[in-house]
This record gives sequence, C-alpha cells and structure tokens, in this order.
Amino acid sequence: MTASIKLHQNKKLQPSLPRTAMKRLVFTVTNDLVYDQRMIRICSTLSEAGHDVLLVGRQYRDSPALVGQPFRQKRLSLIFRKGFFFYLEYNFRLLIFLLAQRANLICAIDLDTIIPVLIASKIKRTKRVYDAHELFCEMKEVVTRPLVYKIWKWIERFAVPRCRHGYTVNEPIKKIFLSEYKVNYGVIRNIPKLTNDPVADIVQERFIIYQGAVNEGRSFETLIPAFKWIDCPLHIYGDGNYLGAAKAITKQNGLENKVHFKGKKIPADLRVLTPKAILGITLFENNGLSNYYSLANRFFDYIHAGVPQLCVDYPVYHDINQQFEVAVLIRDLAPINIAEKINGFLRDQALQNRLRANCLKARQELNWQEEEKKLLHFYQQLLG
Repeated sequence: MTASIKLHQNKKLQPSLPRTAMKRLVFTVTNDLVYDQRMIRICSTLSEAGHDVLLVGRQYRDSPALVGQPFRQKRLSLIFRKGFFFYLEYNFRLLIFLLAQRANLICAIDLDTIIPVLIASKIKRTKRVYDAHELFCEMKEVVTRPLVYKIWKWIERFAVPRCRHGYTVNEPIKKIFLSEYKVNYGVIRNIPKLTNDPVADIVQERFIIYQGAVNEGRSFETLIPAFKWIDCPLHIYGDGNYLGAAKAITKQNGLENKVHFKGKKIPADLRVLTPKAILGITLFENNGLSNYYSLANRFFDYIHAGVPQLCVDYPVYHDINQQFEVAVLIRDLAPINIAEKINGFLRDQALQNRLRANCLKARQELNWQEEEKKLLHFYQQLLG
C-alpha cells in the first residue's frame, strides 16, 4: 500500500554551519505536528544551527493546516486513527518512507516510532537517536492493560538497548533507562523559549486553566467534581483519549456552567490565552511511573505565562518548586482536597502575588535558550 504524503516546506533560515558540516536529520512522531511544542522547539533549533531537518508525523482527516516553521514537515495519511491497526499501519508506512530518505541521522520520538527507525537506520547504516518524552510503558493506558503492556514492554526491551544514543526529560527517567538497559541518555527538558511577551502586564481573569492532552491518568475523575465547591470556572484546552469521559463526568455532576471544554489550540493561541488565567492545573494520578516521574510541558508553560499552578507533589515538580516556588503542591487528589487547595489559593492574594512574581523570575533561568545548549552539544558530539 502506497503512503499518501502531504508536504509542507518552508524557506530555510541562513545556515550557521559550513555547508560540509550540515547534516540531514529526520525526526518521527505519531501526532499531526501542529501542536507538538517540544518537537517544534527541537527541530527549529537544529534547523537554525544549519542542519536540514525533516519532522514526520500523521495526517488526520480534520488536521489543521501546517504552520510555517524553519524546518521541513511531512504528514502521512492513514486509514486507521487509533488502536492496534493504527500502530501497525503507521509503522509500516513510516518504515517505507524512511527507507526512501537520504539522512545522516534518524530520531525516534517515543516508543511508538522506534521500530521503523531502528530497522531503517540499520538497513541504511545511518545514526539513530531515541527521544523518550516519558516512560511509555508506564503510562496509565498501557500499564493498566496487561496484554498491551506486555507488547510495548517487549518492544522497549528489544529496541532501547539498540539505541545507544538518546535523551529524555528528567534525571529520574534517565536513571531508569541506565539501570534497565545500560544506556546513558542525556536530559533535555520541555521548556518554552523565553520571549519578550509582556505577560507581567496582562490583567489576569478569574478562571482556572488546564492546557494539554485530555488523557487517562490526568486526574479528571477528581478534578472536575472538585468544582462543586469552587466558585471559579475551569477552562480545558485540549483533547485526547479521555475527552468523552471528562465531558460525561462534567454532566453527571451538573457542572456544565463551571467546566468548559474549549477545544485544542495551536501553541501561538495558547501563549495569548494562558497568561489571562489566575491558576493553572498540573495533576497526574500516581498510577504508573510515567506519571510519578513526569515533567509536563504545561508545568513550564504556566511558568512562562506568569501563572501559578496547582501541581502534584511528585519528585521532579517538588525539587523545582523548592528552588523557585511557582506552585501550590498537592499530594491527596481527592475532590475535596483539590477544592480546599484551590479555594485557599483564591482567598490568599499575597500568595497569588508571590507565586506570580516567582514565575516571572524563574523563567529567566528555566527557558529554551539555556536548554537548547545541551541539545546542540548532544548533536555536535554525535555528528562530529
């Protein structure tokens, strides 16, 4: 079956590397590219450093138009949207596509693209990298399904030791990969680029924001009912595999006037919307190590927007908050406890002001301009 491919190519930035040092780099994901802030940052940095960068993803029937970027983008059209047949079809089509590409390096983003990258890089004798955004096998939708877990864990045990070069999002996950598979990966966190946007001058409105994937394990089962006791609306920006269930929970609790599903927004729109919120939400169930050792994009997005957040008191968030105090931390995610934490924040103007000021200070240190130095060093060492 021949893949149907949509192509979006933008005018290249002026290379900063000598032409002989430029390399062809291909990155593979299973999303439609438009909303993937981490990959937009990574590919932009490498493209602006002078490499020829191609990001490959999938095309949904309802995918928005691609946004112009300083790197090339391709989306593969598929018959299946989810489940076993989606992964089978996408991996087959991705492998055929990769075999037709000239590349100095291919990078698999997460476990669901690692097999075609591994096979193509071996056949073409090119370098390969594994970018582990999370502990894939420890996500709730995997770890709670024994057969699904067994399949993905076999793939991980087979493929990760064969990808000696890679990076992940924090030190605990790095240590797990080192312990289980003897691979010494780097750490490159999901941190936004520091901009001159005047977020400090934006007047915050009285609403609470959740931005990101509406997936299993994000505590919507307890977050939404908590709003029975909170006199402030919740705006949810995003979609995912739990969106239908989240809407059902909202209806069951009679909270349609408090919990509003605003749909998925492109990163540029979120940068305008998020600074208006009074509080952000970063919650994960403690169900699988992927959640416990997570470091979500939204955690840093709220910081850069100058928005305090209610955040789970898990190790990585705890350590950052000890240093910068940008969040109200919570351990017990029962609805009444969530409500008490949020109401305490809403009543405490001094706390709001302090956390907001700390966010604006923290983003001067926690930003992509600092983080991308590690990314560039990694690829310079690998590519020569």
